[in-house]
Amino acid sequence: MDSLLDYWQPRLIALATAGQDDDGAHDINHLHRVWRNATLLLARHEEADALVVLAACYLHDLVNLPKNHPERHLASRQAAALATRELAARDFPAERLAAVAHAIECHSFSAALPAGTIEAKIVQDADRLDALGAVGLARLFYIAGRMGSHLAHSHDPLARHRERDDRTYALDHIETKLATLPGKMQTATGRQLGEERLAELLAFRDRFAEEWA
Repeated sequence: MDSLLDYWQPRLIALATAGQDDDGAHDINHLHRVWRNATLLLARHEEADALVVLAACYLHDLVNLPKNHPERHLASRQAAALATRELAARDFPAERLAAVAHAIECHSFSAALPAGTIEAKIVQDADRLDALGAVGLARLFYIAGRMGSHLAHSHDPLARHRERDDRTYALDHIETKLATLPGKMQTATGRQLGEERLAELLAFRDRFAEEWA
């Protein structure tokens, strides 16, 4: 298996980066981190097909629509279809194509598709782990800046007396979405790592609110 991974990884990287835009939150470094996260989960799930996971990790953002795009929830399906075509053209093992497509389709939070295989569960967890912790925090504000969001609400950054709105206020995104991720993790290791990284985000949120006041 290691030889297969070594053979396919540079080819997958080349495919993933061929059409990448300037989105620094979903660049090649994000893909490398997702694969690294996945290797931590694969160590606990030897039954999983590592080549399927590798391919899905590097190709899950092959179609990457902005967070506020009206068809954002369709991006993972489009990425899966494109990945299937491109992999087939490169003689990727045909018997693994459906599994790769499923893992790509299910990785997306906005698509809300159930992960039906251990490979899809690992890819979903690995991608969501990159939304938590220190890097996740940087990605949060980077994406908010691209969307034109404010850092936080002027008088109520912790939303104690208002409805949260993470499209308008970046800080709201921690509670609105990121705090829910550890509980949605599909693997035990993913949940453990997710809780640890979420604690860092919540500590930052509290310090931010103190300074903001």
